[in-house]
Amino acid sequence: MRIVSLLPSATEILCELGLGSCLVGVTHECDYPPLVLRLPKVTRTLIPADASSQQIDALVRERLRTQRALYTLDLPTLERLRPDLIVTQALCDVCAVAEEEVQQAACRLPGRPRVVNLEPMRLEEVLASLHQVADAAGVPERAVPVISALRRRVETVAQRSAKLVRRPRVILLEWIDPPFCCGHWSPELVRLAGGIELLGREGEPSRTIAWDAIGQADPDVLVLACCGFSVQRTLADVPILAANPGFADLACVKAGRVFVVDGSAYFSRPGPRLVDSLEILAHLLHPELHPLPPVLAPPHRLTQTELAPAMPAG
Repeated sequence: MRIVSLLPSATEILCELGLGSCLVGVTHECDYPPLVLRLPKVTRTLIPADASSQQIDALVRERLRTQRALYTLDLPTLERLRPDLIVTQALCDVCAVAEEEVQQAACRLPGRPRVVNLEPMRLEEVLASLHQVADAAGVPERAVPVISALRRRVETVAQRSAKLVRRPRVILLEWIDPPFCCGHWSPELVRLAGGIELLGREGEPSRTIAWDAIGQADPDVLVLACCGFSVQRTLADVPILAANPGFADLACVKAGRVFVVDGSAYFSRPGPRLVDSLEILAHLLHPELHPLPPVLAPPHRLTQTELAPAMPAG
C-alpha cells in the first residue's frame, strides 16, 4: 500500500503502527521519526518563515474568515506518488490542508485513493485514531498492542496522581501573542498529570483569552506549549508575555514555576507522543512522584534572568 500523510501526527501514527515503509509522501512539517525526513513533501505553507506570532495569528483569523486553509497541496507531486490511502484531518480549519481540497484532489487521482479523516478531541479519541488508521491500512491487528502499551503508560501516571493530596493550579498556554488557553486533550493531560487547569476546557477547542484572565486566575504553574513551536521559538516570545502588567506578581513567577515545553513535538500533535507529553507534564508538576523517562528531555524552566524583563526594578 502507498500512503500519503497530510499531518505530522498521522505520520507518527503510521510509523508507530509499523507502516513507515508504506509512506510515500508527507507534509512539509513532518519531522518525526527521522526516517520521514527524506520523503517527498506534498504540502506547502502560506505562512512567511519570519512571521511573528501576532502576524501568524492575524493570518489564521483571516483564513478562518475567508474559509481558506494556510496550507495547500502540491498536486503534481501527489499525482506522481499515486497513493492508495491519504490520511488527513478535519479537526482544525487552518492548520492543515482543507478537507474539501483533499477530497477534490483524491477525485482527480488515479484509482481514487481512500481518504481517512482524523479529528480527535480527547486523549481516548487519539488512541482510537490508531485503530482507525490501522483499519484503513488493512492491518487492524497492529493497533491493539500499540494502544495497550500507550494506555498502560497513561494509567501509570493517573494512578500515581491519584495519591496526591494537593494539586497545583495550572494554566497551559497554546499561544502567547495573543494568549490562547489550552483545549482539546491538553486540559485532560493536566488533570491526569496531577494539576488543575484553570482556563482550558476538556474536549473543547483552545480559545483566545485576555491577559486579565491569567492575572486573575494567578496560577501556581504556567506552562507554555505554543502550537507548532519548538522550545527555542517559544522562548523568543517570552519577553512579550513578561511585558504584560502584573506578570512579575503572579504566584508562578514568584515561585519560579514557569516552564516552556516543545509544543511542536508533543502537545500540538494528537498522536502517540501525547503520552510523552503527559509524562513530561507529570514530571514538571510533581517531580518527586513522576520520574521522567530517560528518553525524554526535561522541560525548560525559565530562570530569573529569563523572567527579568517583567521583574520590577530595584
